[in-house]
Amino acid sequence: MLTRDVKIEGTGKYLPRKAVSAEEMDRRLGVAEGWVRKKTDVAVRYFADESESAAYMGARAAEAALAAAGLGFADIDCLVCASGTMVQPIPCTASLIQEALGELHAGVPAFDLNATCLSFVAALDMLSCLIEAGRYRRVLLVSSEIASKGLNYKQKESAALFGDGACAVVLGRSGPGEQSRILHAQLETHSAGAHLSEIRGGGSRLHASDRSEANVDDYLFDMDGEAIYRMASRLLPAFVDRLLAGAGIRMRDLRLVVPHQGSAMAMRLLRRKLGIAEEQLMYIARDHGNTIAASIPMGLHEAVRQGRISRGDKVLLLGTSAGFSLGGVALAY
Repeated sequence: MLTRDVKIEGTGKYLPRKAVSAEEMDRRLGVAEGWVRKKTDVAVRYFADESESAAYMGARAAEAALAAAGLGFADIDCLVCASGTMVQPIPCTASLIQEALGELHAGVPAFDLNATCLSFVAALDMLSCLIEAGRYRRVLLVSSEIASKGLNYKQKESAALFGDGACAVVLGRSGPGEQSRILHAQLETHSAGAHLSEIRGGGSRLHASDRSEANVDDYLFDMDGEAIYRMASRLLPAFVDRLLAGAGIRMRDLRLVVPHQGSAMAMRLLRRKLGIAEEQLMYIARDHGNTIAASIPMGLHEAVRQGRISRGDKVLLLGTSAGFSLGGVALAY
């Protein structure tokens, strides 16, 4: 167990202005009315318009998190963007979020961390260690995702799942006598599944300048959902056992499990395989969709906003990502 006296001081969320209903997705995908809702359980997701870049959304979520914590940007000494998508290859999205916040000469270090859907979890693990070590005092952690730009409408089931949005948290030291802390964190990668979920184009292997009509699908999201489900089903139970053992807790000790909102099928897998009671599961995909790395902090934000967790409650953040990776953080909120 690597306990860290680090707490989440505030959370904030931003959803794009355009709501896209399941019925509109039916029309976009050219399927029968009701197909999207039946397949995904996503009633509405939000798509960013041209004025809502990932940096803009991230900045608005960051402002909300700072306000919730009763802090200003001057109280922050590190800004990290933990996302699976980016505004552009260079510079990092975190620097563009700093710009969108209007903090052009703040001098606060800003950098990105990408572990696709587990980016927030991986960043929370790493940054809490840095705060515990005294390297940083307060960190503004932002996940901002625009999934809608890379959807492959030929792959109807995966295209129907996703939404855009941003979420941010402020991380800081727990005060004397406070119960809030990171109990344990764990990440594993099983690269046998590295190509089950990918966008092949856009990097140095298939450069953006090489895009053509013949290879356009290489520049869009590609996922073998059934293979991912089988791999997660096989690996998750033992992974969660190790994670909870490391935290010194059991599933029944948890007030809430906040999973990556991958799909309704993934939620059913979690409940059945891991023995999670219905009242323990935070499920927001129905009115958000799968917002990649932003989905876990959004679930946490909604849990706080809805009063489903209080200070000191034990919470498990849990998910899988491209790679194929599994990750989780057990914490006392």
